[in-house]
Amino acid sequence: MCPASVSRALTRRDTEDALALYSELTFGPACSDPEHFHRVLDHDGTMVIGAFAENTLVSMVTLHLLPNVTWGGRPYGVLENVVTRADRRNRGFGRAAMACALSKAWEADAYKVMVLTGQKRAALGFYTSLGFSREDKHGLVIRKT
Repeated sequence: MCPASVSRALTRRDTEDALALYSELTFGPACSDPEHFHRVLDHDGTMVIGAFAENTLVSMVTLHLLPNVTWGGRPYGVLENVVTRADRRNRGFGRAAMACALSKAWEADAYKVMVLTGQKRAALGFYTSLGFSREDKHGLVIRKT
């Protein structure tokens, strides 16, 4: 872990830094509209967790907690847009952001948390090192073009 990092939920004050970090994540057009980020922050059950080093946002992950009917009505979580600044990777910042997000999910009594990772990214080892497993699920995606 990186003892110099602090992880917390992001707020509107973090918009500029978050949008800059999103630009390192996307293969498509970067997001420059703060309202897109604000909609995510304002969505019930959703939070963006950031890891900071020396007051600089270096990693973040979006956690969506969704209501559920099965599992006694316990919610489930979906993680999306996991990103760490290229110059800060492999130093524990992504792990710190993910640990904070998972902690928030478990505090909300989520019975599971899911994450998908693209085949073009080399992140599978990162997720399995955090305890995620591919043993009983298959992730499938359909996109509107």
